[in-house]
Amino acid sequence: MKILMLFGLKPETVAPAKQAHPTWQFIDKSDYKPEMAGDIDVILGWNATGAQIIAQPNHVKFVQAMSAGVDYLPLAEFTKQGIQLANVSGIHAEAIAEYVIAGILGFAHGLFPVATRWNRVTDHLWSLQDAQAVVYGTGHIGTLIAKHLRQFGVKVTGVDRHGVAKSEFDAVTTDKMVARHADIVVNVMPLTAETHHYYDAAFFNQLENQPLFVNVGRGPSVDEVALVNALDHQLKGAVLDVFNKEPLPDTSPLWQLPNVWMTPHISGQVTHLRQQVADIFLPNVEQLEKNRHPQ
Repeated sequence: MKILMLFGLKPETVAPAKQAHPTWQFIDKSDYKPEMAGDIDVILGWNATGAQIIAQPNHVKFVQAMSAGVDYLPLAEFTKQGIQLANVSGIHAEAIAEYVIAGILGFAHGLFPVATRWNRVTDHLWSLQDAQAVVYGTGHIGTLIAKHLRQFGVKVTGVDRHGVAKSEFDAVTTDKMVARHADIVVNVMPLTAETHHYYDAAFFNQLENQPLFVNVGRGPSVDEVALVNALDHQLKGAVLDVFNKEPLPDTSPLWQLPNVWMTPHISGQVTHLRQQVADIFLPNVEQLEKNRHPQ
């Protein structure tokens, strides 16, 4: 089995797998050559190389994505070719939840923007205790965000497609407009046809309490023109880690807004990421081989 590692694992992590499975050949992306394309069985990670491989006759049976969301992958082509796909759902949840809490606390307690002169900003400070938050997306990440927010005394409503109650939320609904009276709005939804520009002018116009808007989901879920307009009076501010186009163009008006905290898609950075990926990926490959060669 030939495994193309577009995302590298540490040699000491791969070594036991090589010893246990001598027929597995791990190919680092730096050693990959186009003439190898037709022999690749498994791909770890994804980039233009992976797309080139599956665009021609190939033997790819399995792709391990490096993210929870997989909307950026050619899913229709995977289905057509019978390529199995797995994500790493859950491993980014704690990091993203901590990022969200940091952003919210930063705005609530005047830690952002950084002071450039001595001035009192007490009129703009607020406490999380008894605040109302709406978290769009109730999966691993949304659930952990809700758990942390409730520890600060925040009342948290979750929004998803099903509206089924979950213990980590005070309530769960399918109502998109439930954020009308929210103090905090958090997006962690995957990108689908239904969630593209989900946060549009109509969404922002119905907000009555000038909430803080946090986006750690997908950039294209937000109509950025509508967001910029909303930051003038419908939102108190925004914490943004994802954007419609990344890197965010220098011409984006978001760079000029004083009430926006932006980071370059870093909220999901995980300590010991490579080991956590290996703990998911290698057992997946073992299961793939068992399914291909049942005893």
